[in-house]
Amino acid sequence: MEVDREWMYEGQIVNGMFSNKWGDKVDEFVAFALRHPECVNGGTAIRCPCTLVKCQNKKFLNVETVKVHLYKNGFVPDYYVWIYHGEKEVHQRCSRSVRVSVSETDQMVSDNMNHTTYHRMVCDAAGPEFNPDEEPNAEARNFYDMIRAGDKPLYEGNSKHTQLSAAVRMLEIKCRHKCSQAWFDDMSNFIQELLPPDNLMPLDFYSTKKLVRGLGLPVQVIHCCVNNCMIYWGDDSDLNSCKKCGHARYKQTVRDPGNRLYIRKLKVPYKKMHYFPITPRLQRLYASTATANEMRWHSEHHMEDGKMCHPSDAPAWKHFDGCFSDFSSEVRNVRLSLFADGFQPFGQSGQQYSLWPVVVTPYNLPPDLCMKEEFMFLTVLVSGPTNPKGKIDVFLQPLIAELKSLWGVGVQTYDISKRQNFQMRAALMWTINDFPAYSMMSGWSTAGMLACPHCMEDSDAFRLIKSGKQSWFDNHRKFLPINHPYRRNTKDFIKNRKVTKQFPGVRSGDEILQDLNNRGLRKVMDVDAEVVNAAISKTCGWNKRSIFWDLPYWREHLLRHNLDVMHIEKNVFDNIFNTVFNIPGKTKDTYKSRDELNKYCRRPQFAQNLVTSKYPDVPFVLNKSQKKDVLEWVKKLRFPDGYASNLGRCVDAKKLKMFGMKSHDCHVFMQRLLPIALREFLPNRIWEPLTEISLFFKQLTSSSLTDEELRNLDEQIPVILCNLEKIFPPSFFDSMEHLPVHLAYEARIAGPVHYRWMYPPERYLRKIKHKIMNKAQVEGSISIGYIMDEAAKFASFYFKEGDPTLPLKEKRNEVYLDDIVDDDMFEIFKPPGKAIGAEGKRYLADNEYTAAHLYILMNCPEVQPFIDVFITEKRRQFPNLNDEVVNVVTEQEFPSWFEKYVHNRYGTWTR
Repeated sequence: MEVDREWMYEGQIVNGMFSNKWGDKVDEFVAFALRHPECVNGGTAIRCPCTLVKCQNKKFLNVETVKVHLYKNGFVPDYYVWIYHGEKEVHQRCSRSVRVSVSETDQMVSDNMNHTTYHRMVCDAAGPEFNPDEEPNAEARNFYDMIRAGDKPLYEGNSKHTQLSAAVRMLEIKCRHKCSQAWFDDMSNFIQELLPPDNLMPLDFYSTKKLVRGLGLPVQVIHCCVNNCMIYWGDDSDLNSCKKCGHARYKQTVRDPGNRLYIRKLKVPYKKMHYFPITPRLQRLYASTATANEMRWHSEHHMEDGKMCHPSDAPAWKHFDGCFSDFSSEVRNVRLSLFADGFQPFGQSGQQYSLWPVVVTPYNLPPDLCMKEEFMFLTVLVSGPTNPKGKIDVFLQPLIAELKSLWGVGVQTYDISKRQNFQMRAALMWTINDFPAYSMMSGWSTAGMLACPHCMEDSDAFRLIKSGKQSWFDNHRKFLPINHPYRRNTKDFIKNRKVTKQFPGVRSGDEILQDLNNRGLRKVMDVDAEVVNAAISKTCGWNKRSIFWDLPYWREHLLRHNLDVMHIEKNVFDNIFNTVFNIPGKTKDTYKSRDELNKYCRRPQFAQNLVTSKYPDVPFVLNKSQKKDVLEWVKKLRFPDGYASNLGRCVDAKKLKMFGMKSHDCHVFMQRLLPIALREFLPNRIWEPLTEISLFFKQLTSSSLTDEELRNLDEQIPVILCNLEKIFPPSFFDSMEHLPVHLAYEARIAGPVHYRWMYPPERYLRKIKHKIMNKAQVEGSISIGYIMDEAAKFASFYFKEGDPTLPLKEKRNEVYLDDIVDDDMFEIFKPPGKAIGAEGKRYLADNEYTAAHLYILMNCPEVQPFIDVFITEKRRQFPNLNDEVVNVVTEQEFPSWFEKYVHNRYGTWTR
């Protein structure tokens, strides 16, 4: 589109009077701006493009004031393209013609405002109300210091880096590589030796931190009762002792009797927590051009073929949208998840110390950014040394209060991608925790015979006679269809027992809340909570009223707390592996379980021999030679780099077991290796249920799921568990073997599992643990490191390569296809990776050569047309062939057919 914009700078004054034609053009300009709501603030305010220093497309004013400014001061120079008022692309017809597209907008902003990239970084961090041309106040002085540092070259003649850019780059490198402050100081000293004497490079970590302190976000230190009874916050902030236990808030002052001097300074609290407000952290997601657009992804994408690939595709999200249409109508409102877990900062052999971080993360982002470390926000840091257990609600009070404010009122936030302010609100969707922390968050006890939070009082668990442990044996037939034959089976399950009842379903939020109210449960912050809740918990599974019920929308959620698939899968695998390998102390097939087996089931073949007093072998346990074969096979396994750890290191060939397996090792073994490892050694009636439970977890943890697939899994899992009950003794089935029956339901309600399991949180906790540089002050060390990491990550978005969607560094075997020069190379020989370690050569055996040849042919896109020709010929010759037979014939005959076909058709084979 070509337009004439010369009128903006010509014809304003005619014969000493304002031109009516020029005034009409100004009215047209204002009308144009008002037609683009993304550039309008509050309905009537637009950016003023006059020449005043305070304006110049930086300040929002009402339209009448903008007209007065334009009449008085004229347009800012060279503003031919109205990019601040909604114009996307224009070709100006004049002697100084320019062409600007959307992709060039940010550069225009920088050029017109005489701002560098780091100027934009400072302004984005300060927010839309910050005006760099106004006189600074005490609060804004940090930003002015950074702007001045952004104007100063690192040394005379250096056009690449300024004092600010060098500081934030050094800080980002320190945080990315987890370097110490001592390393930073030494490296700064070394760089000083390389630079000219009059350089402005910060001298050490302290001066760097002081320079970029404006990029950091706030943190609050709140005093706590040493017994976790309360926090000195809100109305209780002025108390000097705990209102529940009476313990003093501050440590006693100690005097030196001789000199009468204070040894300890006044008012040192016994305990304190750190709270990192989430509001400014969520606002910063909209302040940066690197993330603002991505925060709307959840509403702009569409499901393909009915596959759920994100929580926004799931019924729970859509149900919440339907209940609160005023919230969902603003797509920039934020959906959050929360997770909490404890860790030992000093290692297993150090001081016993339990530290509990509470972290929130937004779900608005696309799959490649959602649940990534860069977008996980540490919110509460519950200090040790003791585990808060059920009293964690005490430390969540500031977070819940802020979430209630973000839900009810919201906060005005500037969206840099649309260049407008909006009222941002936020809602917590659910929590993600392991099973013990599930109880801490929900208030439902996850120990004992009522441990299942879905079955609740409908549980059929019982206590075993000999071992005294709870068992969930024969607790799954109630999930089967009413006419299923297993319901009438009186032999393979608890003897002489038929099951007619059905699982009543998961309770709604309203039903649970009514139950809590009827029972009179208290929040742990209440003065009488400990006595009242202890009495009530003896008659039900509830042990408190969770603080999350204070959120006005919590009762409407279809799912409030997630069962953690990661730990459930690991526990199921551990039970299976330890029992099949008969690991002493860990197997579920013990002499006690054999003694009580026939008290519950009809399995006389496994009873004790009264003559020899020995127990017969069971078919689900491997013998010594079979164990050796499996472990030798595992030891020789090799996986793609980054797929799994070296499982061979976990093999103990002497004790015939595996040790030191992490959760992800169990995940890989359970889904990929277990059916293969046991295929040749176990009878089919045992191997098949184990394979079915393996495939269940494999399908459940897929990156995309359909409702039909999940309904099938929901129907299959009770049968799978019943088949396992026919094999293993009742002692095998603890609560972790029962919980898989509910996992498919949760996935059908809330979406793919990898957004709701503990793998990302566990990795993030490892990152937090690495921030501990001073073990005498664990919480303070983490707090300082986290604030610096936030500032460095925010600054990295403004580097040339600062895109959060790209990895910060290449993996050790990573290459890019652009680096491969040979364009004629077949695609299968262009892997995005390279070999690791020394090169080795050997000749392939005949079967290996045949397998490699077949793999290349079947996976090479260039050969696919010939495979289609082969299959077409075979189907023409044998019309009744099914797909399975066709696949077998293709693998057996295609390589030789392909060689003859090419030679006959093309002569000598060439590419």
